[in-house]
Amino acid sequence: MLLLTAALVTLLFGATAARDTVPVPVRPVAAVDLERYAGLWHEVARLPNRFQQDCAGETTAEYTLLGNGQIRVVNSCRHTDGSPMRAEGRARLADADGPASRLKVRFAPAFLSFLPMVWGDYWILDLTDDYGAALVGDPSRKYLWMLSRSPKLDPTVYTRFVSTAAAQGFDTSRLVWTQAGPTPELVPAQKTQQRPASDHPGPRT
Repeated sequence: MLLLTAALVTLLFGATAARDTVPVPVRPVAAVDLERYAGLWHEVARLPNRFQQDCAGETTAEYTLLGNGQIRVVNSCRHTDGSPMRAEGRARLADADGPASRLKVRFAPAFLSFLPMVWGDYWILDLTDDYGAALVGDPSRKYLWMLSRSPKLDPTVYTRFVSTAAAQGFDTSRLVWTQAGPTPELVPAQKTQQRPASDHPGPRT
């Protein structure tokens, strides 16, 4: 009887521990004004990924709203050999009814656009009120980017974005700073106006 009781207690605590280790689902901001979001962005940091492994710097993304409701995406960077790289794709709402903070992006040819696997998730996880900086990721936590309207990112915003990403289960220790100069120092929490990721709903449309 004691052995059975011990087994049940172990099972109960094991199940509780397993629940405690399940990461919180990734959540995008509540809403985004895509007209304000459109334009040129500079990548300032990212999680390493295979399709950018040859980018040495000067990485940008430019978004242009199209008449059909989609967004033209132009990604550019400087290769390790000094040559420029440019890739053009399309983005659309992940769900027809929104929110605009959840997008799908493809770089495959248009004739393959009917295939679900050519579309990748592009979720806006945090966004400054002035649309000057954005944190972009995906629900699998495999991809993460910090974007800024200028090549430099304010250290307090960098700290806020690291905090947001970590709170949503991203491994921020793997972030790679992709702009010239040293990585910004993380600003101590007591010196910033940080809030939990859930309290950064983003500007409403």
